[in-house]
Amino acid sequence: MPSSHTSSERWQRPSWACYTTPMISLYSWNVNGIRAVINKGEFARFMAAHNPDILCLQETKAQRQQVELDLPGYHEHFYSAAKKGYSGTAIFSKTAPLQWRDGLPAELVEQFQLAADSYGSPNDEGRVITAEFASFWLVTCYTPNSKGDLSRLALRAKAWDPCMLAYLQGLEAGEYGPAKPVLYCGDMNVAHQPIDLANPRANRGKHGFTDEERAGFQHYLDAGFVDTFRAAHPGQTDAYTWWTHWANARARNVGWRIDYWLASAAIAPRITSAHIHASQMGSDHCPVSIRLDEPVA
Repeated sequence: MPSSHTSSERWQRPSWACYTTPMISLYSWNVNGIRAVINKGEFARFMAAHNPDILCLQETKAQRQQVELDLPGYHEHFYSAAKKGYSGTAIFSKTAPLQWRDGLPAELVEQFQLAADSYGSPNDEGRVITAEFASFWLVTCYTPNSKGDLSRLALRAKAWDPCMLAYLQGLEAGEYGPAKPVLYCGDMNVAHQPIDLANPRANRGKHGFTDEERAGFQHYLDAGFVDTFRAAHPGQTDAYTWWTHWANARARNVGWRIDYWLASAAIAPRITSAHIHASQMGSDHCPVSIRLDEPVA
């Protein structure tokens, strides 16, 4: 249930952007349970260290009333799964969005037959929040995992990914409100290229690195969206955002890059940096961030 409260090339800085142009910091983090990361003290440490202007969370695994959290100066919105303790997303923003939206448009859900499977309905899992700001749309998403036995791969490849792409393109084109560029972030549950995981050969064809999932991600790029981290750091290896709990993987940095910020081509030149914050603990994922030149309205 939704809940809202007030509380390919290395980029160069655009020539027109002076150093007095306001910049906003945007972070995305799969917290793998917001109550756990708060109780560990890691959420407070993260906020103190980074002071994000906008923070998007995935896999919150809680209803808002279950979360003991007060962030003065932030507007917040939670979209929780119908099933308690599962999935869920949230956004915190110092600037009040013009509007919040939960989920995907009903007409797209019908068009792409994004229906319930044996795990339930992805439309009831609190997976997508959209926030409209003055110069862009912000979409955060917790993409369905295709599962270890690939039992959810068909839903992912044939319905979810094309439906999400159609939605993002519709936002750009003005089909769901004012036409504006899109910033799309979250846990997308796919490593796009071999450089994006430590052991690509061993994991080829496994969930998160199937040809179908990788093709689904490539379709975003083919449609003009920019993988902000890879654009800023085209050859950087050993840059991961998720590590299994097994075999001391995080300490050995045996990980996957499956958390992203994608940007419409129209807004990508305004992004001045993109980073992975691998030292931030508290979850099996770490935060990823961008900084955006935001013109004064």
